[in-house]
Parts: sequence; C-alpha cells; structure tokens
Amino acid sequence: MPLKNGDYAYIDYTLRIKESGEVVDTTLEEVAKESGLKRDGSFEPLFLIVGEGWVPRGLEEGLVGLEPGEKRVIEVPPEKGYGGRDPSKLKLVPLKRFTSQNINPVPGMSIEVDGKTAIIRAVGAGRVQVDYNHPLAGKTLIYEVTLRKILEGVEEKIRAILHRRVPEVEPEKFGVSIADGKLTIEVPEDAFYLEGLQLAKRAIVSDLERYMPELKEISFVEVFKRERAVEEGKPAEAQAQ
Repeated sequence: MPLKNGDYAYIDYTLRIKESGEVVDTTLEEVAKESGLKRDGSFEPLFLIVGEGWVPRGLEEGLVGLEPGEKRVIEVPPEKGYGGRDPSKLKLVPLKRFTSQNINPVPGMSIEVDGKTAIIRAVGAGRVQVDYNHPLAGKTLIYEVTLRKILEGVEEKIRAILHRRVPEVEPEKFGVSIADGKLTIEVPEDAFYLEGLQLAKRAIVSDLERYMPELKEISFVEVFKRERAVEEGKPAEAQAQ
C-alpha cells in the first residue's frame, strides 16, 4: 500500500545541499562516517505523520506514493524547504554584549540572541553580524529517502509518539494498554529521572489528543520497585498515577 497523507511512517534519509553537494544531515551512521558529519543523538529512522508539517513541505509531497522499501531522490526548492534568505534577518549586535558574557564570537558559531538562534556571520570592530535566517534558507535540498515502514497498529503508533517525545528510552520498555477508550502508559524505570520528563508527558498527551481523538482518557503509571526483597521475599511496589 503506497504512503499517503495521514499515514504514520518511518523513513531513512540523507540530506545534501544541491549547490555544494555537502551532506548536512542523515539517519544513517555509515553515511555520517563517510562524510565526516557529526550528529547529535542516535542513528535511527525518522518517525513522521505525513502531512503534519514535521518536515519541509517539499519532502512531504515527495514521500506520497512511496511503497515500503522503496527509495526515492526528492529535490526540494527553497520555497518548499526553509524559504529564501531574508536580508532583514541580518542584524548588527554590539560586541560587548558577547564579551560581557565571556563569549568570544567567531564566524560560523551558532548562538542564542534575544531568545532566538542565530549564526555569527562576521565580527568587526565593536560589532558582530548575526544571521537569524535558517541555516538552510535559500538552499535547494536533495533528499535521498527510503521508506522503511508504514505503521498500522494503534499500539505501535502510540509507541512511536512516545519515542518521539522520550527518545532516550526504547519504546518497547513502555507498557501500553487500552480498554474502553482509556489508555494507560506504564513508564519504565529508565525514564523516572530524565530531565524534562513531566514536559514530555504533557507533549505526549497533546500529541495523542490531536492524532487519536478516539482516546477518552490517558493515564501515566510509575511503578517503583525495591531492589531488595522485603516481607517473605516479595518486592514492594508503589504506584503513582
């Protein structure tokens, strides 16, 4: 069955800039090694819901019609990617704003200015040129894509959403049960002390309410187990819901 809007899917991709041939992102570890690309996080297929705008519009449009296992090269022009470069997003900032924070600005550095991410383009006498354009603005993008899987079952879709919000934990470690429109998610111990777990829970609920409106109730359960047996060798458990 070909991929269509609204489908949940996993894809592998490599992204190159057409003008230079430079690899700027990939989900494939071997490609990253070959190109010398340094990438945060683990290498794994990208999860997306087609048509939801999680990736550039031109890429989404190019994915429609793919069959599982099929490969495709998709060219995305700036207007369907990250837009054209906007000269008004180039700003001059006093150098002392950086030095007062013990920051030595150099061209190419990514930095946060006034709550927005920017790239340092030039450093002059007392002033720094910062660029608020997206790094890929104005570029034609070439995606080499393979459709790995179209998700069908409700449970695997839920696990994919969980992993999107809590990527540090394997999705199979979450307990997932549904009965009469009520979803219960058992949070594994691996996730208990992750920074930002409560925010991740809120994001998961928001995703599920939006994409699975048939769910009437969503509960999280955390089970704490003692490492040592107590009372005739039975573990003590505490549940928080």
